[in-house]
Amino acid sequence: MRRSFFSTLRVLQHDNPLGLPRSGTPPSFPRRRGLPEKRKIRDVNKVIAVSSAKGGVGKSTVAVNLALSLARRGIRTGILDTDIFGPSIPTLLNLSGEPRLDENNCLLPLTNYGLKSMSMGYLLPQAEATPDSFGNLPMDTTPISWRGLMVTKAMHQLLHSVSWGPLDVLVLDLPPGTGDVQLTINQEVVVDGAVIVTTPQDIALRDAVRGYGMFRKMDVPVLGMVRNMAYFACPNCGHETKIFSHNSSSSSSTHDENDWGVLAECRRHGIDFLGDIPLDARVCEDADRGMPTVVAEEGDDSSARRRAFLAIADKVAASVGLPVK
Repeated sequence: MRRSFFSTLRVLQHDNPLGLPRSGTPPSFPRRRGLPEKRKIRDVNKVIAVSSAKGGVGKSTVAVNLALSLARRGIRTGILDTDIFGPSIPTLLNLSGEPRLDENNCLLPLTNYGLKSMSMGYLLPQAEATPDSFGNLPMDTTPISWRGLMVTKAMHQLLHSVSWGPLDVLVLDLPPGTGDVQLTINQEVVVDGAVIVTTPQDIALRDAVRGYGMFRKMDVPVLGMVRNMAYFACPNCGHETKIFSHNSSSSSSTHDENDWGVLAECRRHGIDFLGDIPLDARVCEDADRGMPTVVAEEGDDSSARRRAFLAIADKVAASVGLPVK
């Protein structure tokens, strides 16, 4: 492996905060018999994983709005972006820059909207680019091309080398799939519960159910399932339209929504249904500009989108025993 293999790491002013090798030699691990012992993340009371097992269902948007909703309830909250290859939290929270180190050589999280956060995106090189005629910067094309061993090592450091300070809850924004990151988290830390995000489509729900199976094998309690993009509410008349799926496979008019899809799978597996998030262009726009819905519509008590996120957060907090103020 060449030295350039690791060129995706930023040249930081401090010395290698994640402990990753500067040479092309793969990182060495102490040989241990059996699996590593699970432990609590330092200064963190509860850990909640948000998963979808499938990309493109809005899982990171739900995760950050869930974390912000918990923070709005007076709960000391942080969010850890565990997606090494496609970190989204820096964009969602409108944060960038190099994290500082504390006296114990641990990374200090970046904060916005009262929410502490850490992401590999803060540690990656920032492309130097010239804005276009509209003042927009081009998107970075630098890929993160790491093998599983490097991903595992980086994940270990992000779990145990961040100085969160006292937190009531840390939300883990998991990447799609059921691979290295998920297995590393399960082996390394105690996860108090998982929230699964899906959309109404059968193809997304199938992967969500596989994610449920993964948590079940890991002995991680599944707190419930969230149905994102559940319906479109017309901004003019308020009529709700279920765009993606409405039991089109059944010709029987006697079947209602409880007989199929997300609600049926929740009932079949004994999973709590946490709620619906409507499909709304404003949710996407808020996320893209780094001001998630819970913050963007802070003073709008009539916002169905904000109320949906807050209601889901209340159910999650009650499930793991978090004090809501």
